[in-house]
Amino acid sequence: MARVALDVMGSDRGPAEVVAGAVMAAESGRDLVLVGRREAVEPELIRAGADLDVVHASEVVEMHDDPARAVRDKPGSSVLTAARLVAAGEADALVSAGSTGAAMAAASIVIGRIDGVLRPAIATPIPGPRSPALLLDAGANLDVRPVHLVQFAVMGSLAAEILYRIDRPRVGLLNIGSEPSKGRDLERSAYRLLEEAPVNFAGNLEGGDITRDAADVFVTDGFTGNIALKTIEGMAGFMVRLMDRAFARLPESAVRRIAAPMAEMHAFSNPERFGGAHLLGTSAGVVICHGSSSRFAIFNAVGLAAEGVDGGLVERLEQGLAR
Repeated sequence: MARVALDVMGSDRGPAEVVAGAVMAAESGRDLVLVGRREAVEPELIRAGADLDVVHASEVVEMHDDPARAVRDKPGSSVLTAARLVAAGEADALVSAGSTGAAMAAASIVIGRIDGVLRPAIATPIPGPRSPALLLDAGANLDVRPVHLVQFAVMGSLAAEILYRIDRPRVGLLNIGSEPSKGRDLERSAYRLLEEAPVNFAGNLEGGDITRDAADVFVTDGFTGNIALKTIEGMAGFMVRLMDRAFARLPESAVRRIAAPMAEMHAFSNPERFGGAHLLGTSAGVVICHGSSSRFAIFNAVGLAAEGVDGGLVERLEQGLAR
């Protein structure tokens, strides 16, 4: 069974919410070790009546900290301590809802990268009609070169095969138009390289295509990808609020008829059902969560990390990238 090192500190909602998600995961059979300030973690475990392993970490990388400086200046931070547990083989995967930059740095420096990987990338699942589409990079690499986008495409394609059992996943390059001449130098150069890459290249695709089953993998730089992701999440939340408002004005008989479909739509559009996103390219499992993750998102993120380990995600990525 996969053992997950959970960074309890640094999230927007504080350690209480993260510990609550950890307790839910443990009750479902997951094996965890919690990493954080013992004085913050243990009272929450006592309150929940749970007995989970805790590794003390005296420092916290805050959201406002510069990630590179914090990793250097806070060697006792919870995210670095959790990464060291993974690197030492005392845990199989890392989950963090703290600073994304710090988790990225800890993963790259302490856990290390798969041979040949230039830059790890966050592969965020986007709900789709058949299976989720992977959007990468979703925020790890703000400035990239065309060769990085090609490697993101290869890793994303392999991940879609492994995680969603898709044969020859379609890979689209996120752009402002479908023609090969569209976009910046980055996209135009990447387009030419992707035509020769070992992926099922679907060409340029626009932002509106992400939720239209136009591809299984969407590739872009981390700056554009993060904006696209947050826009999709914001619009999904807006539509749910509009439907809730309309729902509240309906007569009770109509409410009863559509309650089940509405609940299903709420669940489908909720990004927390995935919990987090795999950081592809590291030599052990790493899952990045939203800073505002609820206990349900933490529960799902722990499951996502464990399933990645049990499914051999890192090993199969290594094999695929070595071809």
